[in-house]
Amino acid sequence: MNLITLENISKSYSEKILVDNISLGINEGEKIGIIGVNGTGKSTFLKIIAGVEEPDSGTVTKGNRVRIEYLSQSPNYDENATVIEQVFRGNSEEMSLLRDYEEVLEEISKNPSNEDLNNKLIKLQGKIDALNLWGLESEAKVVLTKLGINDFEAKVSTLSGGQKKRVMLASALITPCELLILDEPTNHLDNETINWLEEYLNSRKGALLMITHDRYFLDRVTNRILELDQGRLFSYEGNYSVFLEKKMERMEIEQASEEKRQNLIRKELAWVRRGAKARTTKQKARLDRFDELVNRKVYEQSENVEISVMGSRLGKKIIEIENISKSFGDKQLIKDFSYIVTRQDRIGIVGENGVGKSTLIKMLEEKLKPDSGEIVKGETVRIACFSQDDEHMNPDMRAIEYIKEVAEYLQTATGERITASQMCEKFLFDGTLQWTPIGKLSGGERRRLHLLRVLMDSPNVLLLDEPTNDLDIETLKRLEDYLDDFGGVVITVSHDRYFLDRICNKIFAYEGNGNIRIYTGNYSDYLLTKEYEEAINKQEKASEKPKDLSEKKERVKEKKLKFTYKEEREFETIDEDIENLENKISEIDILMEKNSRDFGKLQELMKEKEEVEAELEHKYERWEYLNDLAQKIEEQKNNK
Repeated sequence: MNLITLENISKSYSEKILVDNISLGINEGEKIGIIGVNGTGKSTFLKIIAGVEEPDSGTVTKGNRVRIEYLSQSPNYDENATVIEQVFRGNSEEMSLLRDYEEVLEEISKNPSNEDLNNKLIKLQGKIDALNLWGLESEAKVVLTKLGINDFEAKVSTLSGGQKKRVMLASALITPCELLILDEPTNHLDNETINWLEEYLNSRKGALLMITHDRYFLDRVTNRILELDQGRLFSYEGNYSVFLEKKMERMEIEQASEEKRQNLIRKELAWVRRGAKARTTKQKARLDRFDELVNRKVYEQSENVEISVMGSRLGKKIIEIENISKSFGDKQLIKDFSYIVTRQDRIGIVGENGVGKSTLIKMLEEKLKPDSGEIVKGETVRIACFSQDDEHMNPDMRAIEYIKEVAEYLQTATGERITASQMCEKFLFDGTLQWTPIGKLSGGERRRLHLLRVLMDSPNVLLLDEPTNDLDIETLKRLEDYLDDFGGVVITVSHDRYFLDRICNKIFAYEGNGNIRIYTGNYSDYLLTKEYEEAINKQEKASEKPKDLSEKKERVKEKKLKFTYKEEREFETIDEDIENLENKISEIDILMEKNSRDFGKLQELMKEKEEVEAELEHKYERWEYLNDLAQKIEEQKNNK
């Protein structure tokens, strides 16, 4: 069933065309992700669909009884409302009833003998019963808890910015609707919460339309991708992986079409230069066709560039963290943590929101001091930090001026110079955008500009605090390519699992009470290690049984333990099998790195890696079982 139809929609701001004659239909059950470079009009497009903004031209037709729930990046809050009241602030009949119910309950708690209030409560209960809404209230509390909000009676004014956004996300998720529209729902969520949100949206009935730059999230939730590019809209059936394949095909077709156009222009130009002997209608038509060929709007593809920039020289001593601790009040964020940073380090810092990840970044940046211990930096260390704070940006300053404040050019590894303007172009700031005042840039464009300024400072230690928030996928790709060739140390706080997998070779995991544990490998390796450890702990707990007299009696009757022939052979070779599989995964990782831009090959390698990892996981389980059995056999022999 069609929910909403857009026909020939156009929208512009000043001279900038955001949406150019776009048509789109959204059907029941579709889960759609919108992608595109920041500043192309994705959020504006969502607002048009949600009915928050009107298009300059075209029509939007919504189906009868189709309800739309829209969550913007900057939602409005009632600072005086409680959390649960804010959740029920929606405009639907269901939300209105639950809101009235909560308000009446609060009034009755103050005046329990009021007969009118009690009668009103009974009527509301009847309506809630009729619409079967009691489950909605409990769902709201479950969703809030999963999003890290446990105090339902807390005033919204007492919450942090991230907590407020999560309350509004909870409100959007539980509001009954046929089309749910979300603008950057994963921003400010930790990895565990993002995993939960994936499962929730996959199990949710109804259509979904969202903007997100989380590539794993897109891959696991969506069944259709919309790409907004220079005012045009392209639709791809399938998830993000399918989109990458189909986009490559589209780009190849467009390139072939452009080459054909250029050949036609050359032929027509030769005819025009020869000159016409007479001005016939036929010749006039041919001249018109030539004019149309020359003036046809050409959509330029984003240039895929390598940025191999020469950073400052890095000595042997980089950063030594010696037994640092940090608390705020009664809350211990970091406890007795030590680490020596090496040149090859690409460190990802992970953990729940509020555990102190950004605090560690600030201490490395020397904006905060540890309560105890010390952080010692080498003499050659040049630190630059890309933080979430962009308040330092002067809105009246032009983008290019903001970059040139740091440096006029960058030196490449080959000795060439890249000017500030060229670097701007590499980070998707064309000539017009470079001379645009910062105040007129979108939020994502300002983030991209701030990132570029940090890179222009030629650091050799790069601190990134949530770099993927509000950055589009194209910019993230360029940042990742830059970091591939970056000769220094990278330390990043991020909830973007794809980015952590792509960049990191070590993970600092906050595990509660100020404890930070170090894992070797990327984020997926860290998850596998955690799963393995949890499985071992479960097995150990399951095997721990109280010893009593009856157990001793059972031991007398205990069957003699021994390996089967097959198990014995498997036990002899399993260590070698595991080693071979681990080596194979390492080889695949190297191939994936070499073929990072060949999406077809990359997909094959990812599939192969998943299969090998599944086999390895099975081998780990068998290793546990066989070694446990071998131990029990040995104990049985010794007890005789």
